[in-house]
Amino acid sequence: MEFPLQTDSLTKSFDGDAPAVDDISLSVRPGEFLTLLGPSGGGKTTMLRLLAGFETPTSGRIQIGERIVADDAHFVPPEQRKVGMVFQDYALFPHVDVAGNIGFGLRGARRERDKRVKELLALVGLESFAARMPHELSGGQQQRVALARALAPGPDILLLDEPFSNLDTGLRAQVRTDVRNILMQTETTAIFVTHDQQEALSLSDEIAVIFEGKLVQVATPHAIYNRPVNRQVAQFVGEANFLPAVAQGMTAESRLGEVKLFLPKEGKAQLMIRPEALAVGFGDVGKPATVRWREFYGHYQRLGLTLDDGTELVARTGVDRYFGRGDKVCVSVAMPALAYDVSG
Repeated sequence: MEFPLQTDSLTKSFDGDAPAVDDISLSVRPGEFLTLLGPSGGGKTTMLRLLAGFETPTSGRIQIGERIVADDAHFVPPEQRKVGMVFQDYALFPHVDVAGNIGFGLRGARRERDKRVKELLALVGLESFAARMPHELSGGQQQRVALARALAPGPDILLLDEPFSNLDTGLRAQVRTDVRNILMQTETTAIFVTHDQQEALSLSDEIAVIFEGKLVQVATPHAIYNRPVNRQVAQFVGEANFLPAVAQGMTAESRLGEVKLFLPKEGKAQLMIRPEALAVGFGDVGKPATVRWREFYGHYQRLGLTLDDGTELVARTGVDRYFGRGDKVCVSVAMPALAYDVSG
């Protein structure tokens, strides 16, 4: 398989500081939507700038399609990489109309350029907005113009740098769904940067988790959430309970009794249990606990629980039954847990 994008031992340091990108090797499949996920300042945007050609690697290699665009002997400038970029602030030209913005990077005959602009306007659902100026558009419409402009030259790779962060919460979910659908329709290979875990989990084919410039885990959203490689990833990607335990093969003994494990483990361990993996009820199945607090979200509820031995847990349940503060309940583990080494 020819990968649209490959990096080998990619490293970038600034002025002798610890590397902002540290020995990252990554391959992206055709049409894949890959998210670079990590905390702010962790190296995600530097990685994107290296791919775009806005930064020169300290060492390592970047290959786009069959071309090496950066290594010790080569450096292809941004305008020659066939890479599209959607910025956080959209970077639209304020005194150019929508059609002009979309067609800005196109070359060739006027008729062909106009045809391509019309195709892109239809793709992003803005056919009737061609003559509008950017300030006359909503944030979501501006986002779609920026996306159309990036797609217009037919890039091999599309890079998106936190493109939804400036949108209101309600609009954000709809726009990111629209963008994902457009990229699927065009079979565009895309690299998306975010520190928002929910965005990464909901949009991605695969997620690359980056901490302090290092690539920690690359996997599907399902695997990243359910089988994080260590406690650091587990805590960053979603909510988790951690309990000391002693593992014996595919089970572990813990404060919640015997718990089944995803993978075999022996000896002292630390269990990672997602809130939705806890079953809470008023019967006699599980360990006694008290409801300390409750948060209701319409389609689910979060519960703060305290076991009789003082252990505090967070559970997430459906809304088919009501739990109030002070209720005496029983809690058990309804799904296999992941066991880490005590130090991890």
